[in-house]
Amino acid sequence: MKARVSIIGAGNVGATTAHLVVQSGLADVVLFDIAEGVPQGKALDLAQASSLWNVSVLCTGTNSYADTAGSDIIVVTAGLPRKPGMSRDDLLFANADVMRQVAEGTSALSDNCIYIVVTNPMDVMTQLLQQLSGFAPNKVIGMGGVLDSARFRTFIAMDLGISPEDVETVVLGGHGDLMVPMPGFTTVKGISIDKLIDKDRIAGLIDRTKNGGAEIVSLLRSGSAYYAPAASVFEMVRAILLDEKRILPCSALLNGEYGVNNTYVGVPVVLGGRGVEKIIELELNESEAAGFRKSAGSVSEMADKALARYDGGQNGKQ
Repeated sequence: MKARVSIIGAGNVGATTAHLVVQSGLADVVLFDIAEGVPQGKALDLAQASSLWNVSVLCTGTNSYADTAGSDIIVVTAGLPRKPGMSRDDLLFANADVMRQVAEGTSALSDNCIYIVVTNPMDVMTQLLQQLSGFAPNKVIGMGGVLDSARFRTFIAMDLGISPEDVETVVLGGHGDLMVPMPGFTTVKGISIDKLIDKDRIAGLIDRTKNGGAEIVSLLRSGSAYYAPAASVFEMVRAILLDEKRILPCSALLNGEYGVNNTYVGVPVVLGGRGVEKIIELELNESEAAGFRKSAGSVSEMADKALARYDGGQNGKQ
């Protein structure tokens, strides 16, 4: 039986994620949205494209959570998008209500699935969905670190005039303005970045990474990034479905790691068929550790505000 990936939200990120999953042939796709006709139309378009891609997967559009039953992965992109001048934090309470609806609509129907959360503020929404669904923390994962690291890789490659394939980096912390790009763990074909780029340029690349999403929002004037976010989600979907054991920076629940407790924040993890299979602790210097704690503290503060609105989750599902 083919795997099933349900995508909650048929906007740009959700539809582009559906495109990538369908084109890969890895899984059947259910595209859900509350807007009548939108998921159905996009799913029909993708179904027609699948014949040209020579893949035999089903793509269904729906306005009913019932059609997501039995999903292996549920990707949550639904929610209010960022607008020019708006921070991810501004979205907190509006999108918290979306997480409640998603948890109520899907958790009982797909009680063995893995959730991937994209909705902003992403780390907080991931923690809220974990609490409201009652799922084990390894099965509720946030996307942001993959995207932030991709942006850092891209800007480094553009600066050096090289292929981003040869850049390895990691971005820790919350998926927001206090994220922590890690030049100390960044290499170009094994060469430390500080051997290739001076400190001032590295600082500029870090700042551009932190504002990578806002830069796109400003340029588009209406809407936000979706190609790179969708590609980031697909990297995670593939790692889970194929049990690849990839080391990827994802938002995961920390309980003592990095000195942080009961907070979802971006860290390197081993991602495989069981979701987050291991959290990897890096040895941070004093400056890096301080930046990470500040970022995690900001996430924790927002999460407390969001969680205070709800009673919390049910018994954890393993």
